[in-house]
Amino acid sequence: MLYAIAPAAMLILNLILNWKLFTNYGFSSRKSNKKNLVQVRYNWFLLTACCYFIIDMTWGLLYEHKEVEALFPFIYYLTVFYFLFMILTMLTWTRYMIAYLNKNGRSGKFIVQILWALVLFGLICLILNRKYHFMFTYNEAHEYVGEIGRNIVFLTQIVFYALITVYMLYVTQHSIGQQKTRYKAVAATSVILGTFLFFQIINAIYPFYAVGLMIGINLIHSFLQSSEIKEKKVRDYIASAMAEDYEAIFYIDAESNEYLTFSKSPKYMTLDAVSTGKDFFKEALDSIEDCVYPDDWDYAKSFYNKEEMLKNLEGKKSFSFKYRVLIDNEPRFFLFTLMRDKNSQYIIFYEKDIEDELQAEKKQKENQKQTVTFSQIAESLASVYDVIYYVDVKDDSYICYQTNDTYGKLEIQASGENFYKESYDNIQKIIYEQDREQLIEFLNKDNIISKMETRKDYTINYRMIISGNPQYTRMTVRKSSSGSHFIIGVENVDDEIKKEEKYFNELKTERELARHDELTGVKNKTAYKELEISVQRNIDNGIDYLSFALVVCDTNNLKLINDTQGHASGDEYIRNSSHLLCNIFVHSPVFRVGGDEFVVFLHGNDYSARNELMEKLRAQVLKNTKSKNGVILASGMAEYNPQKDHTVLEIFERADKEMYSNKRQLKSISLS
Repeated sequence: MLYAIAPAAMLILNLILNWKLFTNYGFSSRKSNKKNLVQVRYNWFLLTACCYFIIDMTWGLLYEHKEVEALFPFIYYLTVFYFLFMILTMLTWTRYMIAYLNKNGRSGKFIVQILWALVLFGLICLILNRKYHFMFTYNEAHEYVGEIGRNIVFLTQIVFYALITVYMLYVTQHSIGQQKTRYKAVAATSVILGTFLFFQIINAIYPFYAVGLMIGINLIHSFLQSSEIKEKKVRDYIASAMAEDYEAIFYIDAESNEYLTFSKSPKYMTLDAVSTGKDFFKEALDSIEDCVYPDDWDYAKSFYNKEEMLKNLEGKKSFSFKYRVLIDNEPRFFLFTLMRDKNSQYIIFYEKDIEDELQAEKKQKENQKQTVTFSQIAESLASVYDVIYYVDVKDDSYICYQTNDTYGKLEIQASGENFYKESYDNIQKIIYEQDREQLIEFLNKDNIISKMETRKDYTINYRMIISGNPQYTRMTVRKSSSGSHFIIGVENVDDEIKKEEKYFNELKTERELARHDELTGVKNKTAYKELEISVQRNIDNGIDYLSFALVVCDTNNLKLINDTQGHASGDEYIRNSSHLLCNIFVHSPVFRVGGDEFVVFLHGNDYSARNELMEKLRAQVLKNTKSKNGVILASGMAEYNPQKDHTVLEIFERADKEMYSNKRQLKSISLS
């Protein structure tokens, strides 16, 4: 009875924790997209775990009454299914991992084929066991006896769990943030399953594997399922909040074309829009003739081709277009903007009714007399800018004026129909390559309109290629007094910026000198405090900071040297101490933070080889101690642990404590 309690409790807990997964995603993979396939595969793992719990529980109940002859056949076949579902948990777990990692290529298929071969092998062994007792047997008292085949099958599973754990840890090293934590949880689950399977080998009459399954399921629930549900709620909340400013927001899967719709607009809901759909592009095309003003049908249809839409986004953060939509049988201009999310997995598509804005602009234009003249532009801007563009806010047409250096006046140099398109084409030809992207973003019409709503001017510095050399140029955008045009001035500021760069480089050099220790040449306490603040800021903000360790060192016998040999010898002793640290930790900064105290910030290659480097340092110090010649440095090291450490000071104090322990050891050696 006691044996059966554990798997029964595990079964109930599993159903409570994961019932929503069963009902939301089911067990059919044919109708699922890639994201849902992961949940479906996980449901199969949970289902096999439930079957294992039921069999284990039932076996435990019947085994209590094994002396009853009529129950023995049931006990025997329950044992067969016990082994079968234990193997199936490994199969379904691995298939879930492959789907979670999106590794459905050759390697993933190869792993699954090996697993199916193991399942088939196990099934054959269980069938033949009735005659040959390869896996298990029962003695005359109906007591369970494990045979060598059981251990072979168990050990094979343990080895497999170990291999997939190593693979998951490898993947974890190339991951960041929450994804890294989730991968660690998956790896930890594989370790737990393998570990408890080992315990099951040692003692077959305790439900160790059932306990291991439940611990693993709890890990996945805590670190994967719960965090992903929380992230989804946050995304939905943000989308819902943004829907206040837009008629509708579509969240489109870039691979499957499935989408979610967020909208709080009564106007938009009159179009009979749905909240979810299977194919955004097809459904959008099908709805155009019902929802779009007839004159704009062909224009609107040209945008709802998936390949064309992605092409329009190449090299840009967003892309916009507009046409008229029928709202209550009245045409209204809508602005449509699309962008990719940071992982490029989704396309975000915004719809905004701009009819009122356009009408207000038109009315303003009709009511105001155009007062900006050529002479006024010349008077206010010719003395500042080399080139001025006068761009119509509504239709994007422009006139380009250039300064006449002789008379300080402006002359018309060019004009065009679309300032933004022509600017984009010219940027690829005459702008320094590293500055192109930021200038393209700066000259995005929607971006300029948005910026000019809250400021008088909008400025950017960039480099133009002039006679084969990059020269700094400044572009400034202002709005005309009537609000009908943007006045965009361009001026050469190469000399000005180069003077600023020279000044800041000189200032930087002075600051660097202020952060170095005069005696040793290494960084000083000020530099260490700045590093500590920077690292602490990253830890406080939850940034997945790089792996690092602190080495705290303290020179022995400095006071004795100062008292007996003089301070000049003491200074030389300190310099030799810093040289020893710099020669060993060649890739990490060394700080002198006190008279005889040093700190080394280990990262990168030095962090990877930290234990070997510490052994090298202590071996040299031990040699110096025994020979009574050379520097004697007590040292201690502590590593940053993201799960436990909240402050840099905690790491420093651990290293400092270890250093004092080493100092005592060195003193005892020197006295012996």
